[in-house]
Amino acid sequence: MTGGGGFLGSHLVDRLIAEGHEVLCVDNFFTGSRRNIDHLLGHPRFELLRHDVTFPLYVEVDRIYNLACPASPIHYQRDPVQTTKTSVLGAINMLGLAKRLHVPILQASTSEVYGDPEVHPQDESYWGRVNPVGTRACYDEGKRAAETLFFDYRRQHGLDIKVIRIFNTYGPRMDANDGRVVSNFIVQALKGEPITIYGDGSQTRSFCYVDDLIDGMVRLMGTKPGFTGPVNVGNPVEFTIAELAEATVRLTGSQSSIEYRPLPADDPRQRKPDIGIARDGLGWTPHVPLEQGLEKTIAYFRGVLEAQRPLDRAA
Repeated sequence: MTGGGGFLGSHLVDRLIAEGHEVLCVDNFFTGSRRNIDHLLGHPRFELLRHDVTFPLYVEVDRIYNLACPASPIHYQRDPVQTTKTSVLGAINMLGLAKRLHVPILQASTSEVYGDPEVHPQDESYWGRVNPVGTRACYDEGKRAAETLFFDYRRQHGLDIKVIRIFNTYGPRMDANDGRVVSNFIVQALKGEPITIYGDGSQTRSFCYVDDLIDGMVRLMGTKPGFTGPVNVGNPVEFTIAELAEATVRLTGSQSSIEYRPLPADDPRQRKPDIGIARDGLGWTPHVPLEQGLEKTIAYFRGVLEAQRPLDRAA
């Protein structure tokens, strides 16, 4: 698995280990963290390899999950050229490995391939509305190019591919500084800082708890070779950003105020998945409601901030 030290990757590693698999976790830790997988170091069925997927990888495995890529705007815009390389060259290298080994490969794609959509909710037949020269294009277009490569490898080489389009996912092990809306709001609320909403707060997102997302990913990998996707996996219950901010303040018991700032360029106004294919083809639907998932995520970030306080006092 590439990107196994990241937020989603580490949860997927846990799931696969729990199911009795042997897991080779590949990560260069550009955005992932060893803390996410520390509890697995020394496990007899877990192996860690530090590697950048923009370079070829020669290992022996029986299936490949390709999750390697920065996934938050702060991270993927830090080095946009490297972000595109990770999506495109990483896909080429992992597809080449899958072709050599004759094994199935799953691509962790994203709802960002739909851009700022004109269709609502978004289903897999929608081609998207993406700005190819904007500041988000390194991620959006990189992921779109990776999907192209996956389907061309299938058409040209008969490769067994799976493509999952991931909608806003949240939960424990998110990076506190990744700039994503859920982690931003929770950390700001726990610190008593103003909660920053970009735009007027009316833009919508559909938030999927990490355990639900990982279940969809594992189910997709378990499908027959002809089931390629792309498949939307996300929670179709839609919330405004303002509603998320209000829920975060209430669940943390914070006194934080709410501040409004200009909306970043190309930020989608609406995001909601049509999950018909996932429901019918995978037997998958999300089960964790937003408040329950937020409570678990808030508890995680309370622990992270508590652990940092002794270090802050020592400094």
